[in-house]
Amino acid sequence: MNRFAIVATALAALWVQGCHSEGHHAEEPVKFPVTHPLRKSTELTKEYVARIRAIQHVDLRALERGYLQDTFVDEGQAVRRGAKMFQIQPLIYQAEAQKAKAELARARVELANAKMLADKQIVSPNEFALAKANYDKAKAELSLADAHKDFTLIRAPFDGIMGQLQVRRGSLLAEGDTLTTLSDNSKIWVYFNVSEAEYLDLKSRSSKQNPSAVQLLMANGKTYSRPGKIETIIADFNVENGTIPFRATFPNPEGLLRHGETGKVLMKLPVNDALLIPKKATFDVLDKKYVYVVDEKNVIRSRLITTAAETTETFLVASGLSEQDRILFEGLRKVQDGSEIAPAYQKPEEVLAHLDVPVE
Repeated sequence: MNRFAIVATALAALWVQGCHSEGHHAEEPVKFPVTHPLRKSTELTKEYVARIRAIQHVDLRALERGYLQDTFVDEGQAVRRGAKMFQIQPLIYQAEAQKAKAELARARVELANAKMLADKQIVSPNEFALAKANYDKAKAELSLADAHKDFTLIRAPFDGIMGQLQVRRGSLLAEGDTLTTLSDNSKIWVYFNVSEAEYLDLKSRSSKQNPSAVQLLMANGKTYSRPGKIETIIADFNVENGTIPFRATFPNPEGLLRHGETGKVLMKLPVNDALLIPKKATFDVLDKKYVYVVDEKNVIRSRLITTAAETTETFLVASGLSEQDRILFEGLRKVQDGSEIAPAYQKPEEVLAHLDVPVE
């Protein structure tokens, strides 16, 4: 055999082998991942709009009328209980106190004279009693004048953060005018509303000895580093929307949280015997949700389902599926209703494990 014949034979063999290989690959069907819905207990993380409040938040008001003489603290400053904050001009009240002190001294002298005369039976016991009453009255008026004078100095009623100044030095104040606010942010109360059904579920698994833990999602989308505890449930339901306010307490040693902030409470709710499917196994038509169910002949059929809730990667099925149904969970865009497929079955536990789903 010459060189030309050898080359021709080799090329023919390669061509035949290539055709066989292409035919083999063309006949091999595409595999589509299929699984079953999984019946497991899980946890839902529910979000509730929250109102953040300091455990103490009060208005500091003028207790007496007068001009604001001095301010000892600045806005946003931390103050200790008993610290001086405002001084209202005390001159009038100092004068009243001095007058009351003089009246008390006069009444003391009159009482001493009346006692001496009563001991000698020169005056009647009634006149001595009247002198004693005048003395007690003068003493009470001095105490009242001293109290009025003390009211001109406003001190912090507790440790806290001073709010915005509502008045400036030299302002004429009436009794009851707001000077500023004071907030104790060492702990934070977070209020949120819970539906009646969720309230009943929570009460069945929680007690005062073991309050439910919650997280706080702050306005910047980050979760607050310290967990809170539900410690109080307000007395009455709102008859208009069927909710009841809960109050969770969060420690706030760094002072990050402030009165009036907004956020969301994240609370985990256990769900027993939930029927779970991956979200990617569903598709929407208008406002309805569907899955592809694979029958015994490996033909796919679209089926309408309803969902009760959802996690990050799964839906909790309320109706439309059972544990025995096989569903397509990948490649939904590559098939049509009524198509026959070659299924590649995967256990639902393995499918959900790759989705990082909390199951028990």
